[in-house]
Amino acid sequence: MQRTQREERLVVMVDAHAAPLRRYLLRRGAGDDAEDLAAEALLIAWRRLDEVPRGAELPWLYRTAWNLLANHRRRLRAVPDPDVDVAVGDFADGLIDDLALRAAWRGLSERDREVLRLVAWEGLDGPALAAALGIGTGGAGAALSRARARLAAAWAEEGRESPAAPGTETGRRATPTEADDGRA
Repeated sequence: MQRTQREERLVVMVDAHAAPLRRYLLRRGAGDDAEDLAAEALLIAWRRLDEVPRGAELPWLYRTAWNLLANHRRRLRAVPDPDVDVAVGDFADGLIDDLALRAAWRGLSERDREVLRLVAWEGLDGPALAAALGIGTGGAGAALSRARARLAAAWAEEGRESPAAPGTETGRRATPTEADDGRA
């Protein structure tokens, strides 16, 4: 049986993005529900395939999965499990060994943490970050800049010096002019 163009686009999307989508959900703390949430995100993509931007399928799926996970967590909070004695913290906390950085991270808003996760963990660039957040590219750049600044400020409040950004001595990134002129 011949596949339609619509079906073929979905098959390509699933082949290319199902595994990264599951990993994203696992890193966000979905645990055993990651597979189901990824499948639900792909089902939504199938239903709304005309709305999924070509070339930005994965960021669109990340945004959909983020919303699904938020709804899933709200449902779980509504029915507490009496057998669970230990509160499960943010998955990122388990990955961050330094207590000061952990405190700084927890002090950020969920939005700031998500922006930083999408860039650091998922490797999204400006346009992909914008698509994942559902905002314009300029807004995504501003959101990333603000999130980084808030993390640096929270880190400083914990009595720590700002760590140097990779490839710099000063802890700040070179401006495009400095980088082009070799001043960085």
